[in-house]
Amino acid sequence: MRIAVISPFLDRRHATEHVILEQVERFSEHPDTEIHIYAQRLEDLRGVSRFHSREKQSGRILWHKIPALPGPHLFAYLWWFFANHFYRWRDARFRALTYDLVYSPGINAVDADLIAVHIVFHEFYRLIRPHLSFATSSASSWPRLIHRRLYYRLIMALERRVYRRPGTQLVAVSRLVSHHLEEFFQRSDACVVPNAVDTTRFTPRIRVQRRDAARATLGLSPDIFALLMIGNDWAKKGLEALLQCLAECRNLPFTLLVVGRDDRSIFLPLLDRLGLQQRVQFHPSTGDIEQFYAAADLYAGPSLEDSFAMPPLEAMACGLPVITSVNNGGSQIITEGVDGFVLPDPRDVTALSSLVRRLYEHPDLRLRVGESAARTAQSYTWDRNARETWDFLIVSLTKKRQAAASGDANTRRQAR
Repeated sequence: MRIAVISPFLDRRHATEHVILEQVERFSEHPDTEIHIYAQRLEDLRGVSRFHSREKQSGRILWHKIPALPGPHLFAYLWWFFANHFYRWRDARFRALTYDLVYSPGINAVDADLIAVHIVFHEFYRLIRPHLSFATSSASSWPRLIHRRLYYRLIMALERRVYRRPGTQLVAVSRLVSHHLEEFFQRSDACVVPNAVDTTRFTPRIRVQRRDAARATLGLSPDIFALLMIGNDWAKKGLEALLQCLAECRNLPFTLLVVGRDDRSIFLPLLDRLGLQQRVQFHPSTGDIEQFYAAADLYAGPSLEDSFAMPPLEAMACGLPVITSVNNGGSQIITEGVDGFVLPDPRDVTALSSLVRRLYEHPDLRLRVGESAARTAQSYTWDRNARETWDFLIVSLTKKRQAAASGDANTRRQAR
């Protein structure tokens, strides 16, 4: 089987792209399978070779590099959308390179046979729309707001066209995303394949082994209770509610570790007002994310919106107790009070504060929940994720061939 995978970039630093890389490596192990990746940038993929049209190709994973267009994100996306289609058309027309299936993470083409849906922009736009108001924004920010609104409108228009296309099969990253697909596009047939975690990299044993060194590196004394939140959009991850919660627990000896890429200046006025300047550490993303799990006592991410956040699952695999919210699709794997805690309302600061205080005061509860969390996480491996996705690929291929055969039969009947 020959599969085309289309994505602007693939690496292991971004959740969706990381998922696709893990899948591609495992797909390529199937006999008689060839993966062609159409991407502008590709990193961290083992066994990949650059595709050269004038050379004999070898290998099961081939990269067709598509040039990127610099400029605003909207224009870069439009270029990518049409360029990947053109390159695939050119390969089919002049190189007889056709594909049994076209697999896409998100909206990258109108002709994808299978799309892995990691976010539904109709729902995302509903959540952030109040923040895109011209009335509540300074005039200097209007060009950025116009650009963002145009981009979201374009993506939503494409969602309406692509997700309602009968020939496109959908695989959702969580039941939450599946619900949004049914709500907005009346697609009740999406298969759900949850995200996964590297259960050899994130383990309780490694966390315990690295704990003292990690805490020393981060300047955490033995009496400090360290909370951890990881993500690139801190407002969406629930940082504001988390800071307000910690202000209510200011008598506890805590430090909050915030890891990721975002503009911390947005939160500095709130830090000043709450008097938390000395109790919050901001750290950039790093390849050694394990050090933060090792240093932490509790993972807290009261997400306002997350299709399936990866850090809570990684924290669970490390044996950390986790607090998340029903707005994180990954909460579907948590049994309340057994292997984690799920807030019904991520903005309920009182409930969050009570839970943080309870976990601080009961080390035995932290230990018991953390041990259960690690056992739960063991079920969500990349091998399982890739296997379930592969099975759905085969289902999609069967449906595609049946549809083609039915179309041919109709054509023959009309010809008579």
